[in-house]
Parts: sequence; structure tokens; C-alpha cells
Amino acid sequence: MAIRVRLGDVADILTGFSFKSDGFTTAAADPSLLRGDNVGQGVLKWDGAKHWPARDIDESSPYWLAEHDVIVAMDRPWIEAGLKFAAIRQADLPALLVQRVARLKGTSALDVRFLRYVIGGKAFTDYIVGVQTGTAVPHISRSQIEAFEFNLPSLPEQRAIASILGAIDDKIELNRKMSATLDAVAQALFKSWFVDFDPVRAKAERRDTDLPKPIADLFPDSFEGSELGEIPKGWQEGSFGSIISQRSERVGRREAVILSALASGKLARSADHFTKRVYSTKTDKYLVVERWDFAYNPSRINIGSIGMLEEKILGGVSPVYVVARPKPAYRWFLAFSLRRSYTKTWINALACGSVRQSLSYADFASIPCVVPSEAVAQEFDRTWSILQDGIRSRGAESRILAALRDTLLPKLISGELSVADVGAVVERSA
Repeated sequence: MAIRVRLGDVADILTGFSFKSDGFTTAAADPSLLRGDNVGQGVLKWDGAKHWPARDIDESSPYWLAEHDVIVAMDRPWIEAGLKFAAIRQADLPALLVQRVARLKGTSALDVRFLRYVIGGKAFTDYIVGVQTGTAVPHISRSQIEAFEFNLPSLPEQRAIASILGAIDDKIELNRKMSATLDAVAQALFKSWFVDFDPVRAKAERRDTDLPKPIADLFPDSFEGSELGEIPKGWQEGSFGSIISQRSERVGRREAVILSALASGKLARSADHFTKRVYSTKTDKYLVVERWDFAYNPSRINIGSIGMLEEKILGGVSPVYVVARPKPAYRWFLAFSLRRSYTKTWINALACGSVRQSLSYADFASIPCVVPSEAVAQEFDRTWSILQDGIRSRGAESRILAALRDTLLPKLISGELSVADVGAVVERSA
């Protein structure tokens, strides 16, 4: 039978340390610093993460994180996308807890895996939304986290519930891995077609291209010389400027969704990503971004802050941004080109400035590339579209599973649903 408890009475709760920014490093081998900006909705986002030298912190420090620790962002803990929390995975380690982030551990009375579902449940989210204070940057305190009350089943029941919900999470994780595999397939195909020119090379050597004939026929069967080296005959020795044009339209009086380019290579809704407002209240001079447009922050593109808008919305970005529209046939060709280390090398080489490096549109447009025929670029788009459908369907299934998990939690705790019966159903459907 469940008993009513305060979270602070059954969980080990710690808030982070104020690591000084002058000690930060960018060395991936150093422990990651887990800040509020790294906490998403049930996941950790390590793009742009800062690091701390392991030699500068004692091994016995309480700020070292461990697998299964539950993390809650304390500044702007809830945004439109949901509560900012996550459970630490082995892949996230080594990592250290930074100020304004709370770490929760299980105790002899509270199973840590069950704790993850308590924090991820609707009751805790509703509680946080109700107690957070502040207007510009809503925030919560450690004492407010500790004061949350919930029904705590016996330890065997906690473990059984965590096992059931964990099986659902395992399926969600499998979907994530399968989606990552499909993305990797697309990257490999891009490299084969547009970097290594494998189909052209095979035809030139009178070998099978391993492609269906209608697709193989799109590729030339010989090469020609260029300043970029040998390129497929009929393809263009060009630059990004050959396939994009700059946009300078202003938002004006229209309502626009304000976007920010992230180091992960995506355009995100600013309100969903940042723990504080990062854009002006006056957006009339912001630049318009529409579907398929690319936008980047000139002073942050060297760390990957450029992305394409895939949503059918009217977006807006800061006037300091650069916005470019690709030719329709080359949308995904450009998107995948931006992932290449070759492109990143050029961006770093062209970016200029003594204090903060910046990349103008003219310099971005000057980055050399071999421009394929529209027919081949469109065929890549079609193939990627099929792979994307698989990624989206798995994403949709994962969202349904997450909703089921969140619905089951309170019903299992209250006894409205039998742990044994639900466990059997989940096991059969896994």
C-alpha cells in the first residue's frame, strides 16, 4: 500500500557547484559540465557542452554524477515542450553537476529507477509549474523540490512499476537507435554519391553500380578535370553560391516564431530551447525564415550554429543572422554538405575577426563544392525522404509510448491498475 511522503524525506537531493568559467575547457576527454542548458525533456543535450579538468576536482567530490541519477533544471524548469529533466546514462559520464541544476538519488526507501518516473510524471510537472517564481526567468529552489508530496509504494512495487515503465522506455530507446541508423545510411549514401562519386567511378570502369537502372542512368560514365580535381562529367565546379541566394526580408508587423541556430546544426524555437529569453521584445526588424530556408549566426557558425527550417511556419531570426534559400533541388544536398568536415574546415578558414570570428554571406557562398545535376540531387532527396518517413514514424510511435508510460504511472501507484496485469500486457507487446 502506498504512503504519502515528501520527496525531500526519501530522496538524496543536491544542487550543483559554481564552476568558474575561466577554468572551462573544450577537451572532450575532460568531464562534461552539466548545466541547465544541457537538460531537455527526458534527455540530455551535450551540444556546446563545457568541460572541466578532472585533475582540478577531487574524486570524492559530491558533484560527480552517476548512472541513473535524476537531473532537474532549476532555471526555467518548464517550457512549452515540457519539464526539463533527465536520468543520467552511462554514455553521459563522466560529468559534473553545475549550479542551478538539481541532482536526485534514490535511498533505502526509494528505488532510483522509480524516482525517474516520479520526476517525469504529470503530478511533479504540475507541481513545478505551480510553484516556480520569477517572470523573466522562472525558477525553483531546492526546498521547493523537497516539498513535493507523492504516494510511495513499497520497494517491491516500486521496482515492479519501474520495470514495466522501463520496458516502454527500452522500446523508445530502440526507436531512437533505429532512427540513428537510418540517418547514418543517408550520410553514407551522400558520401558515396557526392564525395567519392562511386556510381560514376563504377560506370567508368564498366562495373555494376549496384543501383536500380533508372537511378544508375542519372549518373555520367566519365570524369573531367577541374580545379577541384576530377569531377563527374557534366557536373559543375561551383560553390554554395551556385545553389543558394541570400534573403533579407523583414518580419515587420507579422507574428513570427523566433528561431535560434544551435551548435547541433538545427534551427530551434528559441522559447523551447533556452532557459532565459535570448531575443528582443521588438521583432519587426528580424529576418524572415520560411520553410527550407537556412539561417546562421555569423559569429557562431564556426561551432555549427546553422540549420534549415523544415516546419511550415513563418520564422524570424535576429537581424545579425544570415538567411539563405537553396534552389529546390539542392535543399538536402546543402544540408548534408554542412555536416562534412570539409565544409567545417572551410568555415573555420574563412571566418575572420580577432575577438570573435564571423562569417559573411559572401564568404559562406564562396565555399567550393561540386554541384551535381538536378536529377541526381532530386533522387537523393527522394531517397532521404523515404528514410525520413521511417525516422518520423518511429518518432511518432515513441511519442505515443511516452504518453502511455506517463498515463500508467499514477494508475499503477494508486492501485487502479494491477502491476501484474499491466506487466503481462507490456511484456507481450514488447
